[in-house]
Amino acid sequence: MNLVNLESVSHAYGPKPLLDKVSLGVEAGDRIGVVGRNGDGKTTLISVIAGTLKPDGGRVTHNRGLRIGVLSQRDDLDPALEVRRVVLGDRAEHEWAADQTVREILANLLGDIELTAKVGELSGGERRRTALARLLIDEHDLVLLDEPTNHLDIEAIAWLAGHLSARRSALLVVTHDRWFLDAVSTRTWEVVDGTVQRYEGGYAAYVLAKAERARIAQAAEERRQNLMRKEIAWLRRGPPARTSKPKFRIEAAQALIADEPPARNTVELVKFASARLGRTVYDLEDVTLHAGGPGEGPLVLERCTWQFGPGDRIGLIGVNGSGKSSVLRLLAGTVRLDSGGVVQGKTVRLAYLSQEIAELDPARRVLETVEEIRKFVQVGKREWTASQLLERLGFRGEAQWKVVGDLSGGERRRLQLLRLLMDDPNVLLLDEPTNDLDIETLNELEDLLDGWPGTLILVSHDRYFLERVTDRSVALLGDGRLSLLPGGVDEYLQRRSSGAAVTARAASAPEDVRSEQPAAPAGLSAKEERELRKELSRLERQLDKLGEREATLHAEMADAAADYGRLATLDAELKDLRGRKESVELEWLEVADKLGE
Repeated sequence: MNLVNLESVSHAYGPKPLLDKVSLGVEAGDRIGVVGRNGDGKTTLISVIAGTLKPDGGRVTHNRGLRIGVLSQRDDLDPALEVRRVVLGDRAEHEWAADQTVREILANLLGDIELTAKVGELSGGERRRTALARLLIDEHDLVLLDEPTNHLDIEAIAWLAGHLSARRSALLVVTHDRWFLDAVSTRTWEVVDGTVQRYEGGYAAYVLAKAERARIAQAAEERRQNLMRKEIAWLRRGPPARTSKPKFRIEAAQALIADEPPARNTVELVKFASARLGRTVYDLEDVTLHAGGPGEGPLVLERCTWQFGPGDRIGLIGVNGSGKSSVLRLLAGTVRLDSGGVVQGKTVRLAYLSQEIAELDPARRVLETVEEIRKFVQVGKREWTASQLLERLGFRGEAQWKVVGDLSGGERRRLQLLRLLMDDPNVLLLDEPTNDLDIETLNELEDLLDGWPGTLILVSHDRYFLERVTDRSVALLGDGRLSLLPGGVDEYLQRRSSGAAVTARAASAPEDVRSEQPAAPAGLSAKEERELRKELSRLERQLDKLGEREATLHAEMADAAADYGRLATLDAELKDLRGRKESVELEWLEVADKLGE
């Protein structure tokens, strides 16, 4: 059953047509992801479908009695109302408290927000989550979401994907989060050049299908150009009695990736990074850190010792408020420690992208703003001009001559990132670099970072980007340590769901509050508990030894930077060691689970 029909719909802003005679429909049960570059009309399309924007031409038809729920990028919440009233309306407490779905929505989106708080007292991210919770609690036939993952951490995004997949309503979602697109959508619409191109499947299927379309189009063009030459050659062979021709068999995925090398040559990048950085990058020694400064705010690290080596590409994971940004500020030298020390390598040339957009001269041109840092930069083995890098990150043609004061927030973010890269750093600290970037720009940024030799430490809620550009994941689990996650984001989510991870706030709670929690599940005898704790200690000692060997391997790889063969051998040993470490950590998790820790 069709819920919404668009017939020859057109709409433009100024001279640019965003939709040009678009005809399409949304059916009951559809789960559609909408992609496209910023400014190409994604938000316009869903506004037209929702009926909140009247198109310049064409017709939009809604099914009679259609219930539409819309999450736009700007909310209309009354600042004078309490969160409870906004989200739950006039529902009695016993009514909503007895509804498991409502309780889950409140726990996962508003767990850290008091229901009695006034909307006007909330931050932008808290207002966003409040608006999303209000939408999800109500029943709708069609749900339209514009960037729903903004201000959500990885855990909340995973929960939202599961929740939306379980809903019966049709779904249309605009997002740059590619993992989320794959998790919730079964069809993909690409808004490009005033048209809407439709593909079956989520983001991964869309990428494959689009690449296959391009390959077929290229092959068709080559066939057209060569047709006359081939026909003349066949005619010259004499009267052909046979007209059969070989059929072209398409093995889409295999054909697309058969000759594609790995995204990064890890050994070569470590070799370059070691040459630029030496043996030491950052060594944390017995560090204790609070988020707000010595003794202030949640505890982030407690007597933590860790080493960041040359060529490390690390994704830092944790819930909102766990202290990820504090760790980056610690490495950048902008936050004071409670105790301990941080040893920074003498050759470190740092670039730090924070969540705040740095002040730029609003009167300067975009290209001038980048060229004042440097006109050329070496990324991997290739030299790029400032103009070429600007083009790769979405500033094409005349856009390079825009005045900085006229740029959007996303464009300023890209410009800030590009200025950092042009300064030729060998250590990159990136705090949510994907904010306001569209998928095409994200692809270009990933490609640039693939060839960048240095140490990269990334904080991002964009799971696809995180897993794409980093090689290892490290988590803040609320225990005052940095914990290596061999299983990446999946292992982090598993630990969170099993209760093996807490927030920084919980970890810094008073001792009497923490002591109320049971040390071990009921049913274990004293002897069994002793044996399990003995096994836990043994595994922890084994992990310490493996960690020491890993640090030694990093040092040996730095020393062997000029010996490619030796570097390859060490890299193979490092991969084997990480595999053994993963196995030991899994054993540790099983024992800790039995003890209830």
